[in-house]
Order: sequence, then structure tokens, then C-alpha cells
Amino acid sequence: MKYVDEFRDPEKAKTLLAEINALAAKLHAGMDRPLQIMEVCGGHTHAIFRYGIESMLPDAIELIHGPGCPVCVLPMGRVDDCVALAEIPNVIFTTFGDAMRVPGSKKSLLQAKSEGCDVRMVYSPLDALKLAKENPDKEVVFFALGFETTMPSTAMTVLQAEREGVRNFSLFCNHITIIPTVKAILDSPELTLDGFLGPGHVSMVIGNASYNFIAEQYGKPLVVAGFEPLDVLHAIWMVLKQLDEKRSVVENQYSRVVPEDGNAVALDAIGRVFELRGFFEWRGLGSIDHSGVRMRDAYALYDAERKFSVKSIKIADPKSCQCGEVLKGVIKPWECKVFGGACTPETPLGALMVSSEGACAAYYQYGDVEKIHTKRAEMLKTGTLS
Repeated sequence: MKYVDEFRDPEKAKTLLAEINALAAKLHAGMDRPLQIMEVCGGHTHAIFRYGIESMLPDAIELIHGPGCPVCVLPMGRVDDCVALAEIPNVIFTTFGDAMRVPGSKKSLLQAKSEGCDVRMVYSPLDALKLAKENPDKEVVFFALGFETTMPSTAMTVLQAEREGVRNFSLFCNHITIIPTVKAILDSPELTLDGFLGPGHVSMVIGNASYNFIAEQYGKPLVVAGFEPLDVLHAIWMVLKQLDEKRSVVENQYSRVVPEDGNAVALDAIGRVFELRGFFEWRGLGSIDHSGVRMRDAYALYDAERKFSVKSIKIADPKSCQCGEVLKGVIKPWECKVFGGACTPETPLGALMVSSEGACAAYYQYGDVEKIHTKRAEMLKTGTLS
């Protein structure tokens, strides 16, 4: 991609929207519900709201916001584990900024920092490794989280630490995998989805073949999409085109970035350092088999869970918070009873209001406030929101 402007061209957007409107009207005829397309990635959710794409689409199309925000699906117990690690004397706990304010059962990492714990924000695991080399008398723990997008950089940092003989560096590994999560959503009886916008950044690493089961076993089209407004509109058109032609295949709209077979070097690093867990607990989604990774025995030295005997206690989310229903696409963020009231970016009850990729944060920052208030008032009147 040479220029950004060519993916934000208003005239091209109008042409795509006209095509989308025509296809949606044809496909929706005789249906008693909108066509439902899930964008799996939180980055797409924010692009959709930032550029006002949802408001441009016809009522015949409903975008469902998926669980593709790794900070948002972090269970409360794992946040408590982070705080416990940060409270160990002689530990420097490092994390991406998004995770600083995610609430645990008692406090967040930011609150732990305010109480005197050495919690530092970093921009990459290499920053954490550098801190370990600069502070040989300290134990530096990096909070490793994210889908396959961020796994390679974490794995390569571990391999570099091994090469350089750095022994005071370790990971608290919370990396998760996208494919089992999508399968869990497809198996959910609460949803009726017609197609998917596939995650662009994850696909850059794993390629496109991993999604074939969605088309082949579930009969749902999936289009891997980029993050500019024309990318998203083009991908929606491609999904509708498949539905119109009664096809279900995996297509790559983001071919300028996503190679069909993924990134072999990144996949090799991931395979050397990590292995699948039997299961992993997700906030709001429960336990999903093989949906997370842990460090292989060969790299136990760099595994904070083993080095510090992390307890991994399971803690339920606050009953008032409906993050799980939002993550599964069962309700919209504004349908949550505490959205915009008890739960705001300043006083978050759930991770979806904290993360830069969270659906609740996107609605709060970019949503049509007047439209949201009107819908909430209607739901309160009918008793569907109490």
C-alpha cells in the first residue's frame, strides 16, 4: 500500500455502499431478521465506529462485534495473578498500556503501581528484556498477551534471552488462539450468523487455510479484511456476494498484507517456544479447549507461572457486568445495564470498556449517543432493559 488516501476515497465508498444496499435488499427479502456479519477483530470494531461505517449500512445488515480483543477476554483471576506477581519483592512487572487498567477482583495493575509496586508500561517484550539486562539484581516479568499477532515477538524475545544468557527475565503467558474461539461462537445456540470478517493481523501470521472449516463445516463465508474504511466495506460486499451466489469459501480482501500461507518464520518461532494448553479460561466465554498457549518445558526458566508458582484462581465477573454477552455478540454494548453509567472508561467494571480494541470503548467513544439513548429508553419502556 503506497497511500492511505486511496483506501478512504469517498466516491469509491459510495459505489461500494450502492452495491451493498442492492445485495442486502435482495438477500433480506423474506427474512424476519437482519443479515448478521461478525467482525472477529476488535481492530475492525474500532475502525467501523471511527469511520461511521455501521451508520452507513442499510438496516438489513447487522454487524456483530466478536471476541477478538485479547485484553477484553482476560479473566479476572488472571489479572489478580498479575497483581500478585507485581507485589513480589524484587519484581519489575512489565505490561502493555491497555492492560494497566483492567480491573481484577480487588485492584488493577495501575492501582498496584500507585501502592508502590514496580509496574512499568512497555511497548514490546524487547523493552522488558532490556530492563532485565539493565537490572540484573531484579526479576523482570513480562505480561505476554494477545492472539497470534503478538505471539511471534514474544517467542523471539525468549529465544534472544536464551542466546544472551539472560536468566532474570520471564513471561506470564496469556497468549490465546483465534480458531478455537471462533468455533466456540459457531457452536453457540444463541447466535445466527451469516458470515464473518476475518482478522487481518492474525491472518498475517497464520494465513488463511486455518479458517477453511468455517466455510466447509458450517457453511459460512469468511473474508479476511483490512482496517481502512474501504477495506471493511469491500469485505462486507464480498461476504454478501458469496451469500448471493450461495457460496461459502475463505477469501482474502487484505492480500496486500496477508500471505495465503502466513509467515513461516513467525510460525516457527511460535512452535519452538509455545505449545497448546488443554484449555484456557476466557472472561465471559468460559473455558475453551486448546484456546491458549503455554511455554514448552525447554523454556521453563522463562515461565513466570513455574518460576513463581502462580495460583491461577478462578474468579467470577461482577454480576452487573455483561461482558460475556457482548463478547459473544448476543447483546450490543449499550444494552448492558451498566454501560455509560456505572461502567465508563474512567470507572470501568469490565475490560471491554478499557481496551483500545474493546467494543464498549468503541461505542462510548464513537457511538451515536442520541441514537443509543433513544434505543435504551425504548428498551426500558418495554422492560427488555431494567
